[in-house]
Amino acid sequence: MSILARVATPQDLKKLSIEELTELCAEVREFIIHHVSQTGGHLASSLGAVELTLALHYVFSTPEDKILWDVGHQAYAHKIITGRKELFPRLRQMGGLSPFINPAESVYDPFVSGHAGNAISAASGICEAFEITGNPAHVIAVIGDGSLSNGLTFEGLNFAGVRKQNLIVVLNDNEMFISSRVGALADYLSRLMTSRTMRGFKEGIKSTLHNMPLVGESIYRLSKHIETNLKGVVVSGSNLFEEMGFRYIGPIDGHNTAHLVEGFQNISRMQGPIFMHVITEKGHGYIPAEMDPEHFHGVGTFHKINGEAKTANKRPTYADVFGQTMIEMAQADERIVAVTAAMASGTGLKPFAKAFPARFFDVGIAEGHAVTMAAGMAKYGLKPVVAIYSTFLQRAYDEIIHDVALQNAPVVFAIDRAGLVGPDGSTHHGLFDIAYLRSIPNMTVLIPRDQHMLRCMLNQAFSIGGPVAIRYPRDSVVEEPLPCHGFSVGRAQVLKDGTRAVVFCAGPGCYRILEACRDIEGVAVVDLCSAKPLDRDTITELVRAASGRFVVVEDGTAQGGVGSAVLEVLSGLDMPLHFRLLGLPDRFIEHGGSEPLRAQLGLDTQGIMASIRDIL
Repeated sequence: MSILARVATPQDLKKLSIEELTELCAEVREFIIHHVSQTGGHLASSLGAVELTLALHYVFSTPEDKILWDVGHQAYAHKIITGRKELFPRLRQMGGLSPFINPAESVYDPFVSGHAGNAISAASGICEAFEITGNPAHVIAVIGDGSLSNGLTFEGLNFAGVRKQNLIVVLNDNEMFISSRVGALADYLSRLMTSRTMRGFKEGIKSTLHNMPLVGESIYRLSKHIETNLKGVVVSGSNLFEEMGFRYIGPIDGHNTAHLVEGFQNISRMQGPIFMHVITEKGHGYIPAEMDPEHFHGVGTFHKINGEAKTANKRPTYADVFGQTMIEMAQADERIVAVTAAMASGTGLKPFAKAFPARFFDVGIAEGHAVTMAAGMAKYGLKPVVAIYSTFLQRAYDEIIHDVALQNAPVVFAIDRAGLVGPDGSTHHGLFDIAYLRSIPNMTVLIPRDQHMLRCMLNQAFSIGGPVAIRYPRDSVVEEPLPCHGFSVGRAQVLKDGTRAVVFCAGPGCYRILEACRDIEGVAVVDLCSAKPLDRDTITELVRAASGRFVVVEDGTAQGGVGSAVLEVLSGLDMPLHFRLLGLPDRFIEHGGSEPLRAQLGLDTQGIMASIRDIL
């Protein structure tokens, strides 16, 4: 029997020897590779965190002790050993295992994790709750190195350090280069300095020095200064965290199970804020992922033997079209610059970065900074395009209002992953951008129905003279797009004539609606082209001609979305209205394939057809 077969909960880990725990790491890694090759998922990050995960659960007593994961990308091993091993074959599938950390799924998931940067602040809150209620349990926040570019991370570090909270922060660093010699030395010194014997020795010296009259305190401060600077020789950056009030430990080899266990055992006996720096390799243990960790960060199904994709996507995506259009625009105008927040590959900007390195800015996981920096660029002569996924642009809402819209700065927002994104689920669906953007003064919100319209909108965006948002899905482009005869801001396009009813849409969903209306006579189909401004005259005329019968279909939240905007336009129409607003309901949408989700929500061809027939 394999060791993994004997492990159902973290309590089973504690029965293992260190040698068995090391063997288990290899089995868990193989288990992850096998199943993710069949389901797709975030592979490289989770492979890099296997030893770290098992060592944490081996030493600490979860679920009483709380382990918060800053990003769910690295938590597959955590799921496997916390009672979800049998569910793992249905990872990211509708009705199956959640792709990220989900408190509704397991008592071992203490706080939601989908957007990087929230773990330390959440853990800090738990520390305060435990302090007030007298709970002695440990609180551990595991963060990725990318989170160190996130402002919320430093806000949490600052507060925890000032409050001297009993908080353990583990930095899973898979990017920083540290040579083998320096890494090995630092690993040894970190374990030595945190050992019970050394800590007792240090505390004894500290007590003795404090009790020495006149010179004791001065000698103690000098010794602390020497210790801190010696650490700085071994690993630059340790002073930063110690200045913030943390005891810095590391770096430690994140793939040496015995060293990790020893380090965690040592710090589990310490008080106050601890910062433990662990060096890992993204994709560790699977050569294709080690060779190309960016590709295997989020990957579809693949052949386990060589890592090659099982199905090749022959059609380009909207991100591909966006990236190519950006290059063409930049060739024609040297003021065009691209800004993103750790999404260069996903947004299609990698070719732009290669072609125009001096005009490409990846700010890391710092969406607020990206937006405000772009506002500064726009106010002083540049033409910035900010490419950020819809779900992550939410994190910069205040900056969009205060720094961009308030001063009407001509910043173009390329909002990728708008609408349903499928297996990544509730933390990643881009459902709210229309509702929160269309309420902002000076903002224009454009929604292309296909790749031709996307190119047209991008090329016209800066001529609008203020902030412009262009939202488009994660999908491949439309296979047979309609001819594009130009685009005018605030003007709808009638795709099909009719007077029995009118269906309003915006975005690629227009093609599903045309399919739904193919066999229904007399129904007009109108592409609004934007959520703001709306073509008030066309909307009013067509609804009046259809005797008040209309349907609005959108790939965003129904509350405050395009349908709500259409109702605002029609609020003064002096006739009864018979309508349906088809959008996402007032709840968070689970993970699953986009088409099955649309069918469940009545947004597929059959659902749209049924709603149209219902009002006729």
